[in-house]
Amino acid sequence: MSSRVLFLDRDGIINVDHSYVSKIEDFQFSSAIFDLLNIFKQYGYLFYIVTNQSGIGRGYYTLNDFDILTSWMIEEFKSRDITIERVLYCPHDPSDNCNCRKPNIGMVEDLIDRCSIDLSKSWMIGDKSTDIEFATNAKIANSIYIGSDRDIDSTLSFGSIAECERYLVVNGSKLLL
Repeated sequence: MSSRVLFLDRDGIINVDHSYVSKIEDFQFSSAIFDLLNIFKQYGYLFYIVTNQSGIGRGYYTLNDFDILTSWMIEEFKSRDITIERVLYCPHDPSDNCNCRKPNIGMVEDLIDRCSIDLSKSWMIGDKSTDIEFATNAKIANSIYIGSDRDIDSTLSFGSIAECERYLVVNGSKLLL
């Protein structure tokens, strides 16, 4: 049986985007992110984080810094009974023109090819147009944009994670089955 997946951007979705967050003491979980993931969990979704981390390529922080923060973040989710299946990331500077930087799909191509994921029932949540373009390019059928730009072509759009969570509390049974 194919799995339904919720793909999540990190900075701006999982955590408040303070620009190139690389240390635990600078990491602040977004308001209502745990409640939102619990709604998707209730409907049997698996969670994958897909994140551009150009701070590595730009030399702002190291891969080791990213790994330490990522391990801590995963443990924080685990302590709330939420499992992050995998964190996929692009470490490149945008000028590298790599295939893995969103909106390109290089970081998930292998995952999609070798895992049984039902993309027609999967979702992507992001706060940039490149996140929504990534969903389209990867053939992820549904997307949620979090932010103020109402011209983004996503399935749903909200000003905040908390607004999205409140909407799905009421409408999740219609959308997430």
